[in-house]
Amino acid sequence: MRTYSFLEVQATLVGPGGAIPLASGAGVSEEGINIDPSAEVNTMTIGADGEGMHALHADKSGKITVRILKTSLTNGLLSAMLAFQRQGAGTHGINTITIVDMARGETVTCQGVAFTRQPALAYGKEAQLVEWEFAAIKIDSQLGL
Repeated sequence: MRTYSFLEVQATLVGPGGAIPLASGAGVSEEGINIDPSAEVNTMTIGADGEGMHALHADKSGKITVRILKTSLTNGLLSAMLAFQRQGAGTHGINTITIVDMARGETVTCQGVAFTRQPALAYGKEAQLVEWEFAAIKIDSQLGL
């Protein structure tokens, strides 16, 4: 029997200004963490005569989105890290995000990671999620068996 639990997932953002857990215990919302590649791996070109070719792309870039509950202390940690890294180019874009699913042996390593922007905030009758977006130059993933 195969099962999944977010409790088995470990995720960490490491870079100038600290190391911040982004999984169980960090106040991650039900929507969790998304990793979205920026580009296709391949381009297929078909010639006038029907012959074709494939072009393998080296681009491994992508976007990581982490959704945190409004009341989580993780928002303050991320906000402080972003403020620290905005002080200059020497602290920008050199983070690493690592995500590991211990039960399946899955690993995602994101390198050359930068905060994309300050998260949008909403105040209303009910608390909204705080979405933190990151851009990664290189994402390597190994899905479990």
